[in-house]
Amino acid sequence: MNSDFSQEFPYKNRVYLNNASTSRMPKTSIQAMNDFLVRYNEYGPDSELSDSYVRERLGNLRKAISQLIKCKPEEVILTQSVTDGINFVANGMKFRPKSNIITRGSNHEHPANHYPWVRAGQKTELREISIDETGYFEFESLKKMIDQDTQLVVLSHALFNTGAILPVEEIGDYLAQKNIPYFIDAAQTVGCISDTDVNKIKCNFMSFNGSKWLCGPMGMGIFFCRKESSEMIEPAQIGGESAIFHNNKIVHKEMPARFQAGFRNWVGVAGLEASVNYLLKIGIEKIRDRDLKLANLMREELSRIPGITLFGPQEDKKRTSIVSFAVKDQNPELIVKRLEKENIILAVREIFSKKIIRASPHFFNTESEILHVVNSL
Repeated sequence: MNSDFSQEFPYKNRVYLNNASTSRMPKTSIQAMNDFLVRYNEYGPDSELSDSYVRERLGNLRKAISQLIKCKPEEVILTQSVTDGINFVANGMKFRPKSNIITRGSNHEHPANHYPWVRAGQKTELREISIDETGYFEFESLKKMIDQDTQLVVLSHALFNTGAILPVEEIGDYLAQKNIPYFIDAAQTVGCISDTDVNKIKCNFMSFNGSKWLCGPMGMGIFFCRKESSEMIEPAQIGGESAIFHNNKIVHKEMPARFQAGFRNWVGVAGLEASVNYLLKIGIEKIRDRDLKLANLMREELSRIPGITLFGPQEDKKRTSIVSFAVKDQNPELIVKRLEKENIILAVREIFSKKIIRASPHFFNTESEILHVVNSL
């Protein structure tokens, strides 16, 4: 495989290693968005021809996503963000009396996958699994927490601060045997690891972002809802696209229209479709190998610098390409600001209350960029 994809991602004199937040887009995706806008405008935005064109784009994106996560196209709901999908479930779940939700929770979790469940805890019991300093938890602890009133288990597929990958398939097998619904925040895995098969994970719901590892535009997210699980959730929004008025009552349409009221980011659809197809053409497994090669190089080089502490699993199969570290007696925020003045983009994140520096290379980054960052540090 050609390991240098950097020319497909236009930039000028900047090393960008913050793909776990928002990734760069390939030239083909930027061009696809431009082409969409030109054609849509030429057709006439509110015309039969433009309507047909938009429906084709929506169908193509759903097919591409279904290939990526191994689901049915009609189980793909388009959103603006990961947060949208999480809130679809947290706000729309029909909680039974005395039911409970189990989450990894705590301030070690990303706020987008913590705050909505804390709020849901106002109408049902919220149980938080005890975690260690790495963010992992004992499977037995989860089993002991589950009872006959457990209505939902919520997990992140991988952690936003250390890149640690959780054993979501093993947990999914257990929950499926218990017939307990399962929600996965896959913001940090879809597009950078190959194991995001919803059938292997056995999740009922999954939410992820189009602008992180999938290299798509901002304002695009995906909510996977298993078709047979759709009735568990009352749609958060309703409109002419998602429902009809029949016999003096509102009737929700079939999936995916059921949750698709008012979505209008057509140009984002064109961009994400191009990005997903670009990644699929390369191969997610090859992208995963490339990401780990860059991450392992960075961890190896950083480990040689006195005063630097690395976080996250030692075994690369247990983490994404996120490389988190701290420098002894140095303020992470000041380091990141100073690096940006040198055209190097990293991020500050937290592990519990401890501030750390997070680098997140993706397949289009290069070995020379990694070495340049390490030398600057």
